[in-house]
Amino acid sequence: MPSTPAIFDRKLLRARRARARNLGPETFLIDRVADELGERLSAVLRTFDRGVDLGTPTDAVRRVLAASGKVGAIADVIADEETLPFASGSLDLVVSALSLQFVNDLPGTLVQIRRALKPDGLFMAASVGGDTLTELREAFAQAESEIEGGASPRVAPFADLREWGALLQRAGFALPVADVDRLTVRYNSVVDLMQDLRRMGATNILTERRRRPLRRATLQRLTEIYARRFADPDGRLRATFEIIWLSGWAPHESQQKPLKPGAAAHRLADALGTREIPAGEKPRP
Repeated sequence: MPSTPAIFDRKLLRARRARARNLGPETFLIDRVADELGERLSAVLRTFDRGVDLGTPTDAVRRVLAASGKVGAIADVIADEETLPFASGSLDLVVSALSLQFVNDLPGTLVQIRRALKPDGLFMAASVGGDTLTELREAFAQAESEIEGGASPRVAPFADLREWGALLQRAGFALPVADVDRLTVRYNSVVDLMQDLRRMGATNILTERRRRPLRRATLQRLTEIYARRFADPDGRLRATFEIIWLSGWAPHESQQKPLKPGAAAHRLADALGTREIPAGEKPRP
């Protein structure tokens, strides 16, 4: 079988996250996501004996879960998300925040998560979506094309909402749900945005990235393009962060099942108080 293409350099990802911790991490995004994950989990009317926080780059999610009282024991797993060390049916809950977008084999990872869950176990995660940093992607592409004669991969091609929904179904999750939240953050300059990304450990880790340093002329042109196209009237620059929320359950016989075709107890026409028109018959005036 062909191997999964290595879109992301995961060794470099670990190095970039370590650098971010040394610089003093910028945590506004992960903290916001962790709080939202806690709120979403609080709406689930059950508790979980054993859970795992998979790959979240800070302890924000674990702190939120510990305060919620919803999880008996939550473990932080230091492992490659593409090769999970869990026995089948060993977990009640798997959560992850802003990590799965850097996995090369997403279908394989989701299948491993579903298998690790006990029947009726819950998977809940937040991932960066495809519209994230769309302004930076477009400004970089134009600047490099003008100054260097061609664009290089600078911002990762993250999966979008529809793709994530299909991946949950493909992995065998029951009752899969995917929805999206968009956050616009404003910056004084492109350099400030890049510094935040560096302190998030979220700079370019694409395997096809250009290795040489960013040229001064390209950065200057990037700054001009970004300011012209994506500045608000007060001069501050917009940056989009798209967060895709995912949830799904390991299948269990107690879960709600869709009705089979023709199994409805009442006709739609009766509910609407109208006459059902057989196929091919024209409605009467």
